[in-house]
Amino acid sequence: MLSAVNLIISILFLMSEVEETLNRIKTHKGVSGIVILNHEGVPIRSTLEQKYTLQYSALISQLTYKARSVIRDLDPHNDLTFLRLRSRKHEIMVAPDKDYILIVIQDPNAGEQQEHNTA
Repeated sequence: MLSAVNLIISILFLMSEVEETLNRIKTHKGVSGIVILNHEGVPIRSTLEQKYTLQYSALISQLTYKARSVIRDLDPHNDLTFLRLRSRKHEIMVAPDKDYILIVIQDPNAGEQQEHNTA
């Protein structure tokens, strides 16, 4: 019985650490959304509207799978650790892991906009 209680306490502790990390990421300038996917590409946590969560989940998980495959084709002893995409409107940062994929979406011009507003 004691081990079950310890397991529950450990899970709650990890969940609070995840929440703290997400809150810290959200405070960065320009961050507009965070999505966490499980290893199957299913969203398990998101700060985006459901429509966008599903869109980013489907497309970024496919892209991550392809990018990981390319890296392994080039060097079978290597693996994808980070993927960064930048367009005029968004910057998407992807941190794939064995069990999860972290996606952070931000406005790459957020710092520039703030500088222009203060000038």
